[in-house]
Amino acid sequence: MILRTELVRACDTLLDAPAFKDYTVNGLQVAGRDEVRRVMSGVTACQALLDEAAAWKADLLLVHHGYFWKNEPVAITGIKQRRIRTLLLNDINLLAYHLPLDAHAEFGNNAELGRRLGFRVEGCADGVLGQGLVWLGGLPEAMAPGALARHVGERLGREPLLVEAPGKALVRRVAWCTGGAQDMITQAWEAGAEAFISGEISERTTHLARELGIHYLAAGHHATERYGVQALGEWLEREFGVEHRFVDIDNPA
Repeated sequence: MILRTELVRACDTLLDAPAFKDYTVNGLQVAGRDEVRRVMSGVTACQALLDEAAAWKADLLLVHHGYFWKNEPVAITGIKQRRIRTLLLNDINLLAYHLPLDAHAEFGNNAELGRRLGFRVEGCADGVLGQGLVWLGGLPEAMAPGALARHVGERLGREPLLVEAPGKALVRRVAWCTGGAQDMITQAWEAGAEAFISGEISERTTHLARELGIHYLAAGHHATERYGVQALGEWLEREFGVEHRFVDIDNPA
Protein backbone atom coordinates (compact mmCIF):
# COMPACT_ATOMS: atom_id res chain seq x y z
CA MET A 1 0.00 0.00 0.00
CA ILE A 2 1.16 3.54 -0.75
CA LEU A 3 -0.47 6.89 -0.21
CA ARG A 4 -1.79 8.48 -3.38
CA THR A 5 0.25 11.63 -2.75
CA GLU A 6 3.49 9.61 -2.58
CA LEU A 7 2.71 7.60 -5.70
CA VAL A 8 1.82 10.69 -7.74
CA ARG A 9 4.94 12.50 -6.54
CA ALA A 10 7.09 9.53 -7.53
CA CYS A 11 5.59 9.41 -11.05
CA ASP A 12 5.80 13.18 -11.54
CA THR A 13 9.47 13.08 -10.55
CA LEU A 14 10.35 10.00 -12.59
CA LEU A 15 8.77 11.41 -15.75
CA ASP A 16 9.85 15.02 -15.08
CA ALA A 17 6.25 15.97 -15.82
CA PRO A 18 6.47 19.71 -14.98
CA ALA A 19 9.16 20.18 -17.66
CA PHE A 20 6.76 19.45 -20.54
CA LYS A 21 4.56 22.02 -22.25
CA ASP A 22 1.60 19.84 -23.16
CA TYR A 23 -1.98 19.91 -24.46
CA THR A 24 -3.40 18.48 -21.25
CA VAL A 25 -2.89 18.14 -17.50
CA ASN A 26 -0.11 15.70 -16.65
CA GLY A 27 -0.37 13.96 -13.29
CA LEU A 28 -3.39 13.54 -11.05
CA GLN A 29 -6.55 14.53 -12.97
CA VAL A 30 -9.27 13.16 -10.68
CA ALA A 31 -8.69 12.42 -6.98
CA GLY A 32 -10.05 9.26 -5.40
CA ARG A 33 -9.19 7.35 -2.22
CA ASP A 34 -6.05 8.24 -0.30
CA GLU A 35 -4.50 4.76 -0.16
CA VAL A 36 -3.48 2.82 -3.26
CA ARG A 37 -3.17 -0.95 -3.36
CA ARG A 38 -4.43 -1.76 -6.87
CA VAL A 39 -3.34 0.07 -10.02
CA MET A 40 -4.97 -0.59 -13.38
CA SER A 41 -3.31 0.78 -16.50
CA GLY A 42 -4.59 1.32 -20.02
CA VAL A 43 -4.03 3.56 -23.02
CA THR A 44 -7.16 5.73 -22.86
CA ALA A 45 -9.56 6.51 -20.02
CA CYS A 46 -12.61 5.46 -22.02
CA GLN A 47 -15.81 4.20 -20.40
CA ALA A 48 -14.94 0.55 -21.07
CA LEU A 49 -11.64 0.91 -19.19
CA LEU A 50 -13.35 2.76 -16.34
CA ASP A 51 -15.87 -0.07 -16.01
CA GLU A 52 -13.03 -2.61 -15.87
CA ALA A 53 -11.34 -0.56 -13.15
CA ALA A 54 -14.54 -0.33 -11.11
CA ALA A 55 -15.22 -4.08 -11.44
CA TRP A 56 -11.65 -4.91 -10.35
CA LYS A 57 -11.94 -2.41 -7.48
CA ALA A 58 -8.87 -0.50 -8.61
CA ASP A 59 -7.71 2.35 -6.41
CA LEU A 60 -5.96 4.16 -9.24
CA LEU A 61 -6.27 4.18 -13.03
CA LEU A 62 -3.06 5.03 -14.90
CA VAL A 63 -3.43 6.11 -18.55
CA HIS A 64 -1.68 7.85 -21.42
CA HIS A 65 -4.81 9.61 -22.71
CA GLY A 66 -6.75 11.22 -19.89
CA TYR A 67 -9.06 14.24 -19.89
CA PHE A 68 -9.04 18.06 -19.98
CA TRP A 69 -7.42 18.59 -23.38
CA LYS A 70 -6.62 22.06 -24.67
CA ASN A 71 -9.55 23.72 -26.47
CA GLU A 72 -12.08 21.02 -25.53
CA PRO A 73 -15.41 22.18 -24.00
CA VAL A 74 -15.04 22.73 -20.27
CA ALA A 75 -18.60 21.74 -19.30
CA ILE A 76 -18.80 18.35 -17.55
CA THR A 77 -21.74 16.95 -19.49
CA GLY A 78 -22.54 13.93 -21.67
CA ILE A 79 -19.74 11.41 -22.08
CA LYS A 80 -17.35 13.43 -19.91
CA GLN A 81 -19.89 13.55 -17.08
CA ARG A 82 -20.50 9.78 -17.25
CA ARG A 83 -16.80 9.03 -17.18
CA ILE A 84 -15.97 11.33 -14.28
CA ARG A 85 -19.07 10.14 -12.39
CA THR A 86 -17.80 6.56 -12.68
CA LEU A 87 -14.48 7.59 -11.15
CA LEU A 88 -16.07 9.57 -8.32
CA LEU A 89 -18.72 6.97 -7.43
CA ASN A 90 -16.03 4.29 -7.19
CA ASP A 91 -13.46 6.55 -5.49
CA ILE A 92 -10.86 5.83 -8.21
CA ASN A 93 -7.89 8.12 -8.80
CA LEU A 94 -7.13 9.04 -12.42
CA LEU A 95 -3.44 9.56 -13.19
CA ALA A 96 -2.52 10.52 -16.77
CA TYR A 97 0.77 11.28 -18.53
CA HIS A 98 0.88 12.34 -22.17
CA LEU A 99 4.14 13.82 -23.58
CA PRO A 100 6.19 12.89 -20.49
CA LEU A 101 5.29 9.25 -21.11
CA ASP A 102 6.10 9.52 -24.82
CA ALA A 103 9.54 10.91 -24.12
CA HIS A 104 10.86 9.01 -21.10
CA ALA A 105 14.15 7.32 -21.97
CA GLU A 106 13.43 4.06 -20.11
CA PHE A 107 9.68 3.62 -19.63
CA GLY A 108 8.32 5.85 -22.40
CA ASN A 109 6.24 4.84 -25.40
CA ASN A 110 9.07 5.50 -27.84
CA ALA A 111 11.60 3.66 -25.70
CA GLU A 112 9.30 0.66 -25.36
CA LEU A 113 8.37 0.64 -29.07
CA GLY A 114 12.02 0.74 -30.11
CA ARG A 115 12.81 -2.08 -27.69
CA ARG A 116 9.92 -4.19 -28.96
CA LEU A 117 10.93 -3.66 -32.58
CA GLY A 118 14.61 -4.38 -31.90
CA PHE A 119 15.93 -1.00 -33.02
CA ARG A 120 19.38 0.27 -31.98
CA VAL A 121 18.70 3.66 -30.39
CA GLU A 122 21.00 6.46 -31.56
CA GLY A 123 19.28 9.55 -30.14
CA CYS A 124 16.48 11.98 -30.96
CA ALA A 125 16.00 14.35 -33.88
CA ASP A 126 14.39 17.03 -31.71
CA GLY A 127 16.32 17.01 -28.44
CA VAL A 128 18.13 14.78 -25.99
CA LEU A 129 16.84 11.36 -25.00
CA GLY A 130 14.23 11.80 -22.31
CA GLN A 131 12.97 15.06 -23.82
CA GLY A 132 12.82 14.55 -27.58
CA LEU A 133 9.90 12.85 -29.30
CA VAL A 134 11.34 11.75 -32.68
CA TRP A 135 13.64 8.84 -31.94
CA LEU A 136 16.39 7.67 -34.28
CA GLY A 137 17.97 4.26 -34.61
CA GLY A 138 19.36 1.54 -36.79
CA LEU A 139 18.03 -1.84 -37.84
CA PRO A 140 19.91 -5.03 -36.92
CA GLU A 141 20.22 -5.57 -40.68
CA ALA A 142 19.04 -3.75 -43.79
CA MET A 143 15.43 -4.53 -44.77
CA ALA A 144 13.25 -3.90 -47.75
CA PRO A 145 10.32 -1.65 -46.78
CA GLY A 146 7.85 -4.50 -47.18
CA ALA A 147 9.91 -6.70 -44.88
CA LEU A 148 10.09 -3.90 -42.32
CA ALA A 149 6.31 -3.54 -42.46
CA ARG A 150 5.87 -7.28 -41.89
CA HIS A 151 8.29 -7.15 -38.95
CA VAL A 152 6.37 -4.28 -37.35
CA GLY A 153 3.07 -6.07 -37.91
CA GLU A 154 4.31 -9.28 -36.31
CA ARG A 155 5.70 -7.48 -33.26
CA LEU A 156 2.65 -5.27 -32.69
CA GLY A 157 -0.09 -7.67 -33.77
CA ARG A 158 -1.44 -5.12 -36.24
CA GLU A 159 -0.55 -4.76 -39.91
CA PRO A 160 0.77 -1.25 -40.62
CA LEU A 161 -0.16 0.84 -43.62
CA LEU A 162 2.99 1.27 -45.71
CA VAL A 163 3.67 4.19 -48.05
CA GLU A 164 6.78 3.38 -50.06
CA ALA A 165 9.08 6.11 -51.32
CA PRO A 166 10.18 5.58 -54.93
CA GLY A 167 13.79 4.58 -55.50
CA LYS A 168 14.50 3.56 -51.90
CA ALA A 169 15.16 -0.18 -51.93
CA LEU A 170 16.53 -0.83 -48.43
CA VAL A 171 16.08 0.63 -44.96
CA ARG A 172 19.04 0.82 -42.59
CA ARG A 173 18.16 3.86 -40.46
CA VAL A 174 14.72 4.53 -39.00
CA ALA A 175 12.93 7.20 -37.01
CA TRP A 176 9.81 6.69 -34.92
CA CYS A 177 7.35 8.58 -32.77
CA THR A 178 4.27 6.87 -31.37
CA GLY A 179 0.69 8.08 -31.71
CA GLY A 180 -0.39 10.93 -33.96
CA ALA A 181 3.04 12.16 -35.05
CA GLN A 182 2.69 11.83 -38.81
CA ASP A 183 3.57 15.49 -39.35
CA MET A 184 7.01 14.89 -37.83
CA ILE A 185 7.97 13.03 -41.00
CA THR A 186 9.97 16.03 -42.24
CA GLN A 187 12.08 16.04 -39.08
CA ALA A 188 12.70 12.32 -39.52
CA TRP A 189 13.82 12.88 -43.12
CA GLU A 190 16.04 15.83 -42.17
CA ALA A 191 17.73 13.58 -39.59
CA GLY A 192 18.64 11.07 -42.30
CA ALA A 193 16.08 8.35 -41.64
CA GLU A 194 15.05 6.17 -44.56
CA ALA A 195 11.77 5.15 -42.91
CA PHE A 196 9.52 6.79 -40.32
CA ILE A 197 7.11 4.88 -38.09
CA SER A 198 4.22 6.50 -36.25
CA GLY A 199 0.64 5.67 -35.41
CA GLU A 200 -1.63 7.63 -37.72
CA ILE A 201 -1.65 8.83 -41.32
CA SER A 202 -3.19 11.94 -42.89
CA GLU A 203 -3.94 12.55 -46.56
CA ARG A 204 -0.91 14.82 -46.81
CA THR A 205 1.43 12.21 -45.31
CA THR A 206 1.41 10.09 -48.46
CA HIS A 207 2.55 12.98 -50.65
CA LEU A 208 5.21 14.07 -48.17
CA ALA A 209 6.66 10.57 -47.93
CA ARG A 210 6.83 10.14 -51.71
CA GLU A 211 8.22 13.58 -52.42
CA LEU A 212 10.75 13.58 -49.57
CA GLY A 213 11.86 10.05 -50.38
CA ILE A 214 11.21 8.42 -46.98
CA HIS A 215 9.07 5.33 -46.37
CA TYR A 216 6.19 5.84 -43.95
CA LEU A 217 4.54 3.20 -41.77
CA ALA A 218 1.27 4.01 -39.96
CA ALA A 219 1.27 1.29 -37.31
CA GLY A 220 -1.77 2.45 -35.29
CA HIS A 221 -2.09 5.16 -32.64
CA HIS A 222 -3.33 2.70 -30.02
CA ALA A 223 -1.01 -0.13 -31.10
CA THR A 224 2.13 1.99 -30.80
CA GLU A 225 1.16 3.45 -27.40
CA ARG A 226 0.28 0.32 -25.43
CA TYR A 227 3.71 -0.24 -23.93
CA GLY A 228 4.80 2.85 -22.00
CA VAL A 229 1.89 2.79 -19.58
CA GLN A 230 2.46 -0.93 -18.98
CA ALA A 231 6.13 -0.32 -18.21
CA LEU A 232 5.24 2.48 -15.79
CA GLY A 233 2.63 0.30 -14.07
CA GLU A 234 5.14 -2.53 -13.72
CA TRP A 235 7.66 -0.08 -12.24
CA LEU A 236 5.08 0.98 -9.64
CA GLU A 237 4.47 -2.67 -8.79
CA ARG A 238 8.20 -3.33 -8.29
CA GLU A 239 8.91 -0.06 -6.50
CA PHE A 240 5.93 0.16 -4.14
CA GLY A 241 4.43 -3.33 -3.97
CA VAL A 242 1.07 -2.34 -5.44
CA GLU A 243 -0.88 -4.84 -7.53
CA HIS A 244 -0.83 -3.88 -11.20
CA ARG A 245 -3.01 -5.02 -14.09
CA PHE A 246 -2.95 -3.73 -17.68
CA VAL A 247 -6.20 -3.86 -19.67
CA ASP A 248 -6.05 -3.49 -23.44
CA ILE A 249 -9.33 -2.09 -24.76
CA ASP A 250 -9.28 -3.03 -28.45
CA ASN A 251 -8.94 -0.08 -30.81
CA PRO A 252 -8.09 -0.55 -34.51
CA ALA A 253 -7.13 3.11 -34.97
